[in-house]
Amino acid sequence: MMPSDRQPFFNLLADVYAFYRRDFSEFAGNVWWTAMRPYDFGAVQDAIGRHSVNPDTGQFMPMPADVVKMLQGSTQDSALVAWAKVDKGLRQVGPYESVVFDDAIIHRVLHDMGGWIAFAMKTDREWPFVAKEFENRYRGYRVRSETPDFPPVLVGITEDQNSQNERPSRPPVMIGDREKAKQVMLGGSDKLLVAFERMQPQDMTLLGHSSRPGA
Repeated sequence: MMPSDRQPFFNLLADVYAFYRRDFSEFAGNVWWTAMRPYDFGAVQDAIGRHSVNPDTGQFMPMPADVVKMLQGSTQDSALVAWAKVDKGLRQVGPYESVVFDDAIIHRVLHDMGGWIAFAMKTDREWPFVAKEFENRYRGYRVRSETPDFPPVLVGITEDQNSQNERPSRPPVMIGDREKAKQVMLGGSDKLLVAFERMQPQDMTLLGHSSRPGA
């Protein structure tokens, strides 16, 4: 959910607590908000509604864990939708073009898996395993409370070669909803998502190790 969903979400919770004749507190609201933030507001609203009409559990006040359990199918569905965009994008746009998807998590997952160009190197035999890995990684990021850092653009072969030769490149191809893709591009980070730094000799000394050869 977005910060703008907070008040509508609290209003929804107040109605749910009133429906079950329970007192609603700010503490309870904050617990719910932290637990539900990784999900879409509409999906949470739908899950609470489905819980209330469930003949086995609907008579009991829902807890965050109940709603998360109902939403797990939604995260899997989202991962499948995301993978379909990636698969179609690679087949129709190709690895030579740089691309921007309308989903920031797609960018982070593809970055973690080697990048847009690396996907073109996968064989048909590898593809089902690549899809499964993508879906698992995507779901892992989706259930987090905050969107992870992600690259603004997934660089293609042409831009990669042009940058090495200091030549300009064409703008990236937007995949999915154009306006959302623009927001992804604006919200991305050019910093290293995984930092690398050689340990200094003084650090080795503090750890009780010697940096001398053969020590």
